Parts: sequence; C-alpha cells; structure tokens
Amino acid sequence: MLAEPSVLLVNQPTWGVDVGAAAAIRNSLVALRTRGCAVLVVSEEIDELFELADRLMVMAGGRLSPAVAAHGLPVDELGRWMAGRWPTAQP
Repeated sequence: MLAEPSVLLVNQPTWGVDVGAAAAIRNSLVALRTRGCAVLVVSEEIDELFELADRLMVMAGGRLSPAVAAHGLPVDELGRWMAGRWPTAQP
C-alpha cells in the first residue's frame, strides 16, 4: 500500500487478524480509495463488504450478478444473490 497503487485487489483482507489489525486494514483501504485508488475487495465477511464497498457484485454458480450501490442492497437480498437468485435486469 505504500507504493500508492492505482488499482488494488485484496482477498479476505482481514481474515485471521485481531480486531485492531482488522480496523487498521479497513482504514488503510478506505484511505487508498479516498485518494483515488480502485480497490476490489473479495470477502466472505458481509459486514466488511458493506463497510468498504461503494458497489457490490456477487459470484454464484459461475455467474456474476449485476453491480449495485452497496447502500441500495439490503442484507437479505444480498443473501438471495449469494444463492444465485438475482434479477436479470440491473436493479
């Protein structure tokens, strides 16, 4: 992160770390995003995704859902999407 990337892909960024380290990692990712870095987060932690993401997409059954604003997708709807049941049109 010190290299100030223009794009950063992270997979399970806070998996296996303590609460303090997880908060520091999330803060660093948000700071990079604020400075214009495109941050792509792959995570199973739904709360983490809602905290970090501007937009959400779900991959299920080899298919990729439409992208939606993170604040516009209720958690229960995201759960349905994780089972592969999303609308075919952009919500």
